[in-house]
Amino acid sequence: MVAPSVRRFGRLGFGLMALPVMSFAGGIPTTVIDEVVVTGRLEHLQATPVSASQGVVTDEQLALRPVLRTGELMEVVPGLIVTQHSGDGKANQYFLRGFNLDHGTDLATSVDGVPVNMPTHGHGQGYTDINFVIPELVQSIEYRKGTYYAETGNFSAAGAVNMRYRRKVDAPLFVVEGGEDNYMRGVAAASPKVAGGTLLVGLEYAHIDGPWVLDENYDKCNGLLRYSHDTGGDGQLSITAQAYEGDWRSTDQVPLRAVRSGEIDRFGFIDPTSGGSTHRYGLTAEWSGSLGEGVASGLIYAIDYDLDLISNFSYFTDAGNGDQFEQVDERRIYGGSWEWRRPFDWQGREQEFAAGVQVRHDDIGKVGLYRTIARERFDTVREDAVKQSGYAVYSSLDTRWTDYLRTTVGLRADHFDFNVDADLAANSGSASDSLVSPKFAVVLGPWSKTEFFFDVGQGFHSNDARGTTIRVDPADGVTPAERVNPLVKAIGTDVGLRTAIVPNTQFSVALWSLKLDSELLFLGDAGTTEASRQSERRGVEVAALWNPIQWLIVDADLAWSRARFTDEDDAGDRIPGAVESVASLGVAIDHPSGWFGGARFRHFGKAPLIEDSSVRSEPTTLVNVEAGYRFAKRYKISAAVYNVFDSKDSDITYFYESQLANESEPVEDIHFHPVEPRTVRLTLSATF
Repeated sequence: MVAPSVRRFGRLGFGLMALPVMSFAGGIPTTVIDEVVVTGRLEHLQATPVSASQGVVTDEQLALRPVLRTGELMEVVPGLIVTQHSGDGKANQYFLRGFNLDHGTDLATSVDGVPVNMPTHGHGQGYTDINFVIPELVQSIEYRKGTYYAETGNFSAAGAVNMRYRRKVDAPLFVVEGGEDNYMRGVAAASPKVAGGTLLVGLEYAHIDGPWVLDENYDKCNGLLRYSHDTGGDGQLSITAQAYEGDWRSTDQVPLRAVRSGEIDRFGFIDPTSGGSTHRYGLTAEWSGSLGEGVASGLIYAIDYDLDLISNFSYFTDAGNGDQFEQVDERRIYGGSWEWRRPFDWQGREQEFAAGVQVRHDDIGKVGLYRTIARERFDTVREDAVKQSGYAVYSSLDTRWTDYLRTTVGLRADHFDFNVDADLAANSGSASDSLVSPKFAVVLGPWSKTEFFFDVGQGFHSNDARGTTIRVDPADGVTPAERVNPLVKAIGTDVGLRTAIVPNTQFSVALWSLKLDSELLFLGDAGTTEASRQSERRGVEVAALWNPIQWLIVDADLAWSRARFTDEDDAGDRIPGAVESVASLGVAIDHPSGWFGGARFRHFGKAPLIEDSSVRSEPTTLVNVEAGYRFAKRYKISAAVYNVFDSKDSDITYFYESQLANESEPVEDIHFHPVEPRTVRLTLSATF
């Protein structure tokens, strides 16, 4: 995928350190200081971050990254791995800081401040599907890892990511892509002037069958309308309408024994009727401007969302009916936020005070789990309606005590209300919970172009509302079920540094730890909530950016983590799915002659698959490259090769029981979803 324009690196803002700190006010990024760009080579530290674990990546860098699927845009976050275990229309699987984040449980994701994570979701808590994003229209990706930011709340224990759409394209844009496996994609975008403002129009259509024996037949359609208007002074107003629809067939993870025996190909399937469909329609208004002696910003949004997902992970443990099931989620979401920031001096010391309010209400008309045969329902496990509301207030004070000492103190208060109308009266009811989360950061320096950071803070994620009122197992309506705490606390600590002491290079390192009170999990495949154990993770992350000449950037990041349950249990202390090492190396070229391109090496290491670590996944290594030429100032052509060395590794690996049609009882086995084989795609784009 290629962004609409590729500019020289002379005005490139670098995602590790050389960018402004952005405030996620209810997901609304508000610039704390003026935007900073690097003119020429990397020689100075820029901006005022709170930790060494945050940054911003601009569209220039995004344009030169070979991206197989939309979700991989988020891999610009150092240490973050994005994979898939099912059809491309389903939310991705995320790994960060020793977490198998499933579909997003502890990674708060937003687009233009509008939250993407879905609480009390039919398939997984915090479900995060970004297939509605049009990559060519992304202006930047802001990230912050850890629990140290007053503006970030639910699902942000491991980190938070916000994608920002651009307000306009420089000229009307058309992109056409094609490739193997019946891959076709088209994008059109333009920014006409309308009523004194700018109207951004974007359309995307894509189809792919994939390398699977069962054609995926994934169709997706995206549309975006954004009207932006300067309201005078520093004020801005934008109104955005977005629509996404997707439909697909799934090849889920497959059992290793079936591949080894030759029963199926490694790209084969067990159940030919798995798949899904989804839509997301949204309307957003965002504004900012001066208010008194400060700056205010606000956001309101409404979303209509639907998912119908058919899966089968264990196949025939029920020999008569099979194990296929359907998950349904139908909801409308309403929310908004407001933030005010005011810089001031106190006894000669520079200060900045911030305060904000965030509100979100999920009106879930139906969240259901059904047993099916070839997509036809024959049994309802549970079908509920849920209303969930979250309210938050926060404030922070940034103080520069001396030229070499700065502190940030923050406080956040969250309150949640849950109301469950279950099909089993015993599981209906209401619950509520509140949490106050302090945050603290110290920044020392700069000395010799080097700064040091110490951060500590509390974060959390909410649990599925149905788990807060449950009394009996919905599968049989009799067996007692244990309720869960609505909110799970996380305590995080970071110690890090960033430096530009080496000419044309920026480098950062962070040592971090994170403790969770309980890894409470909603088991969407079973319709129940299971309380897991206390845990602790710690690790180190290293990132570097080298800009030896104006048209060349080399970036690298390494991450190691150790994830353990902290209570005593004979099962063991390893956390299944916790990837222990991640490495990435990239090269981006934008030569004045018109040649451009990029290459990326991406590796994630082994992970325990069960608590005693006796079964482990194998590491995965991929190399992607893209090269192109820009001519006549209006046209570009490029070719991308994904999985250059045709790796036979896996996107994700699980270990659990399943039963094939020819087996008399369930068998414990590794189940895996393979990476896609070597794939070639061609892109043509033009501006007018």
